[in-house]
Amino acid sequence: MHPDSARELKARILEQLPAAPVVAADAGTDAPWPWVAVGLTPAGAAGARVAVRLQRDGDRALLPDLGRAAEQELDVRVIGRVRALRSPTPDELQQRIRPLSPGISVAHPDVTAGTLGGFVRVGGRTAMLSNNHVLAASDAAAVGDAVLQPGPADGGGPGDRVATLAAFERFREGLPNLVDAAVALLDAGVGAEPGNVPGGPLGGLVPDALDIDPDDTVEKIGRTTGHTHGLVTAVEVDGVAVQYDDVVHRFDDQIEIQGTAGGFSAGGDSGSVIWRSRDRAPVALLFAGSTTGGYDGSGVTFANPLATVLAVLGAEWLTDLLPPTTR
Repeated sequence: MHPDSARELKARILEQLPAAPVVAADAGTDAPWPWVAVGLTPAGAAGARVAVRLQRDGDRALLPDLGRAAEQELDVRVIGRVRALRSPTPDELQQRIRPLSPGISVAHPDVTAGTLGGFVRVGGRTAMLSNNHVLAASDAAAVGDAVLQPGPADGGGPGDRVATLAAFERFREGLPNLVDAAVALLDAGVGAEPGNVPGGPLGGLVPDALDIDPDDTVEKIGRTTGHTHGLVTAVEVDGVAVQYDDVVHRFDDQIEIQGTAGGFSAGGDSGSVIWRSRDRAPVALLFAGSTTGGYDGSGVTFANPLATVLAVLGAEWLTDLLPPTTR
């Protein structure tokens, strides 16, 4: 459709929509109210379609009858409640938060605290993704153990159980490791907001490790340092020796990142998912770092390529919101 024709169709839709409801500044409830947003979206060379965005599927009833030909020119999507976005502070990320969202404090009961990186689908069920040393206590845990939110270092206890450890990649002594990763299935009734990330939801496409380049600008949200920006300074890094309490494990094919304004990460940020700024594609799982070196002496961060993490765990990256009742 020519862009001018798409604009005319957009105007027809807006003219025939019912009057917008009046909503108080503090409605006192989280129940959604109906609305329809209408715009243009690219379609082929110099073409356009009409973008229709709804808060819930039931809001389709608000759309006028346009005829079959016109309806084929619509790109209709249900996008849920739209909120003003801001970056939560570390203090907020360390509190008890429901529904769960990326960046918040989580841990196995025998671990201090790490970060919930994001959500994946494993065997058709929704799970949280983080590190082995966060969710599985560096191989000391057993499948079926509890995961707490917040982690014990932030006050989490038995009443804060939110998930059940489902799988983790064990460390290999004397051999190179590729990932420090684990997943835990969300417990019944625990809600999740995968898209509640500074700047809006991440994309659904996870790039192959070969598609991550030095000089890519990246971001993460973590339990300790919150929302930070960095620069990929090296890829395919082999021989990274990481100290875990009383043992050292070596890692190959890792990604090195340095902060653009101070350190990119600190202790407790382990498990954060790192995304590429230019396309918001999730690219890596943060697991380790140093406190010295880097451009300004603030240290460097190391992360597993996310595509490798997902392949090892048999998991699928999840961006869509699933209500608790579907798990």
